Amino acid sequence: MASGIGLAGKRMLRSLWIKFFLLLFAVSMVALSAAFFLRELMIRDFRDYFEGEMEDRVYRVIANLEGTYEKNSEWKEDIIAEDAVWAFMMGLEIRLKDMNDNVIMDTKTAINKLPPLMQRRILSISETRASTETDDFFPYPLFLAGKEIGRLEVRFLLPEKEFIFIERSNKFLLMSLFAVGGSAILFSIIFSRKLTNPIKKLDSAAKAISEGDLKSRVEVLGSDEIGRLSDTFNKMAQNLEKLESLRKKLISDVAHELRTPISAVRGEVEGMIDGLIPMDKEHLHSLYEEINRLKNILEGIEDISQAEASASWLRKQTIKLRPFLNNIMERFSRLLLDKGISFEIQCNEELFMNADPDRLSQIIVNLLVNAMKATDRGGNIWIKAGRKNSEVFVEVSDTGHGIRPEDLPFVFERFYKVAEGGLGLGLAIAKDIAEAHGGRIEARSVYGKGSSFTVFMPL
Repeated sequence: MASGIGLAGKRMLRSLWIKFFLLLFAVSMVALSAAFFLRELMIRDFRDYFEGEMEDRVYRVIANLEGTYEKNSEWKEDIIAEDAVWAFMMGLEIRLKDMNDNVIMDTKTAINKLPPLMQRRILSISETRASTETDDFFPYPLFLAGKEIGRLEVRFLLPEKEFIFIERSNKFLLMSLFAVGGSAILFSIIFSRKLTNPIKKLDSAAKAISEGDLKSRVEVLGSDEIGRLSDTFNKMAQNLEKLESLRKKLISDVAHELRTPISAVRGEVEGMIDGLIPMDKEHLHSLYEEINRLKNILEGIEDISQAEASASWLRKQTIKLRPFLNNIMERFSRLLLDKGISFEIQCNEELFMNADPDRLSQIIVNLLVNAMKATDRGGNIWIKAGRKNSEVFVEVSDTGHGIRPEDLPFVFERFYKVAEGGLGLGLAIAKDIAEAHGGRIEARSVYGKGSSFTVFMPL
């Protein structure tokens, strides 16, 4: 079954890695597509701008030619040739025709009229322009006072710089496609693995725990969602390990505690069967005491289980401590007077605590019972309540026998008994209930002079 879980986990991780990879790759491709789209928009805007600029140049040439005709009342070749050269330098190849469709002047003729040195200079400029013979001439009629005086045919000469700009942009985008696309694939692989590796480790650790290795942990990298998940997993594994340890210890302690009364009952019953022990009232009473001891142990185990699970069913409410403590002390006042023990409550009338009253009463009763057992006639017991920082505390102190220093660290352990009698469960139960409230319990003692147990609860 574990191998089946492992195989399913590997398939899940492989699928997750592919999904991460495809997601990152798709994002990269969308970014590249956006770059191509933006490039097309830029080229289109550039061409629209250039075409508008060329149209403006055409209209300047038209205005100049119409002005020349109006000034001279005819087409003068020398003056028109200068206009044709000027138009050529602005990127326009022209043909000027009269009303009979005869060519009066064109760009080539105008350039040929120039001196050789001027021709070379003008033609050197033309080398930076691109034009094909297949390009069409666009006709523009010429008017003077509403009367048509001829027609200007224009062919646009595209600057070589535009071709260089477009060619370079194409090369740049092609290089970007390979460089950025390759980098996108590489980074997609790296980051998808980086994202899935912590999950892979979590999967391996979970598999190890399912196979019984409760010491398995994962490394917490960062404070993101994966890091918090890893930290939560480690805490869960730690709690499982702790619960397993407590379970084993509880079983061992219970077995140890039950062994003595069971052995005693068995020994006496066998003695009665063999006739070695008389079946009289005294021996039956001894059996009854041992059975009661067994019953007390089982009830103590039940109390421990309830204390461990109490966090899920606590019924917290605001408790006014002074009357609450008075009610508890009234239940013990007769026993304390009979033993000759004086008692006192030190608590402000306005002090409150947020807790389950039944469970809080169980803690304080356990502490009072222990204090009464440890205190001889003439001793003192007092309960002090107050507030310290963000906590409210209740302290039960006595002038009893105290606890040996070597025993003090273990008094909250289950079945750990400082004195004869009892099961050693009362303080363990009190500790579990306090922790279920989000609080804690502390012990102080001077051997031979007394002890103090303090319960702290958050406000």
